[in-house]
Amino acid sequence: SLFDSPAERYLRARQSVQRFAVTQLGECWSERGKSSSEVYVVHSYNFFLFPSTLGLKDVEFTLSASSIQFLSHYGFDYSKFLKDGIPYMNEVQEKILNQHLLAGSSKVSSAVDRDVLRKAIDEVTCWIVAAEEEETMILEDLSGYQMFEVQLVLRESLQNVWTQPLGDKKVLVKKVSPQHRQLLENSPYDYCRKELILLSARGFTNLFQTLVKAKKPLVGHNMLMDLMHLHDKFYKPLPESYEEFKRNIHNLFPVLIDTKTVAKSIWKKCPFPRAVNLLDVYEVLCSSLNPKDSTCPVIALASGCSRYAEKKSPHEAGYDAFLCGSVLLKSAHLLLCRSTDDAVEADPSFSQYLTVLAEYLNKVNFIRGGVSSINFSGEDTPCKYPPALVVHVQGWPGLNERQIYEEFRPLCLFDVRQLSKNQFILLSNKFKHVRLVLRDYKHHPHLWVSIYRHWRHSPRVNCLLQVSGIVALWSLLAFVLGGAPCCSS
Repeated sequence: SLFDSPAERYLRARQSVQRFAVTQLGECWSERGKSSSEVYVVHSYNFFLFPSTLGLKDVEFTLSASSIQFLSHYGFDYSKFLKDGIPYMNEVQEKILNQHLLAGSSKVSSAVDRDVLRKAIDEVTCWIVAAEEEETMILEDLSGYQMFEVQLVLRESLQNVWTQPLGDKKVLVKKVSPQHRQLLENSPYDYCRKELILLSARGFTNLFQTLVKAKKPLVGHNMLMDLMHLHDKFYKPLPESYEEFKRNIHNLFPVLIDTKTVAKSIWKKCPFPRAVNLLDVYEVLCSSLNPKDSTCPVIALASGCSRYAEKKSPHEAGYDAFLCGSVLLKSAHLLLCRSTDDAVEADPSFSQYLTVLAEYLNKVNFIRGGVSSINFSGEDTPCKYPPALVVHVQGWPGLNERQIYEEFRPLCLFDVRQLSKNQFILLSNKFKHVRLVLRDYKHHPHLWVSIYRHWRHSPRVNCLLQVSGIVALWSLLAFVLGGAPCCSS
């Protein structure tokens, strides 16, 4: 809604982010080519993710039917997400797991893995009765988490066994003497140490922390929800304060570039066809840039990422990351050409591109609201919309916001908010819509439409004026009565 402030929208989106999981994340980075400096060699990666199950509390998340249908249409591999998804956790979850491991507790199995864990323990307890010291057995078909869980439980339950991972989903179990067990526990080559368990449980969070330390520009397309998920899933649970969220993101990623914000500006300056989604923006820029421009950056996919050069994969995270990086380079080159009247020197550097992008840095697109973008390095600037309208209803009782919306929809689109029992505010981002409604509803029998004036129509201002009037009246009466002369006999 155009009535939404960034803080209001953030609080609503925060509830959604906390309920849903991240299923896939794409990352793309580029380097200048060795043979030709104007060539950007792109490395694009697609990660399937799944919440960490190693911990006391099992993670619950929501699945949206429409989202499942949408992703299925574009070939999303749900089997890979569920079976091979890389784990992740934020700092709060990591702290809980760390405390749990320090306490030496073995209750780290999730409900999903309990049958696998029980089967492995039964096999070892049956085997160890007849086994000789130094004799070994192998447990197979264990996932990454299960390999740690089995070892922790076996070591805590049986004092005469030792375990070590063999790789390829296998764990070696060895019968040892208590003395030998003590030596092995103090060995630096123990692959079930607490720090290694935490490293495995953090999973993708390790890469996220590497990105934070690198302090490189973070590029996204319409990236507000992406930033909220990054904060919530890999850093800390989202705070209630919108301003605190902005500060945290700016500390993590000092330079943000939203290609949606850049594209919206270019669309206003250049006679390009309007594009709806990221792929459309990419294709418009590819077709609009002068192919004879020798200074235009050449984008080449690295050998391991050639699949994206052969086939479009919209809404696959790795492919979308590639599109996003390409849109950034093409947009920056277009802006550089405009700023220099097309006299761009050969082989422009990325720092030159950042210079022409300076006005867009840290400004993340805000869809249809009180601001056009969220400024992560300063104050948000309110949008300059046409004046709001107020609709006063007469002789038409019981109208609600939906009915008012439907009434005006055939003529033009407005966002509606109820002001009082018989009054509604209309807000549009187009001046022509305001003029149309004022003209066409000038003589409507039940709806009287006028320009909204805060001092006149705000219920709070009216209440304040009424209270002030009552106070002033009582003060006047008190003065008149208190100042009357007394009669004496």
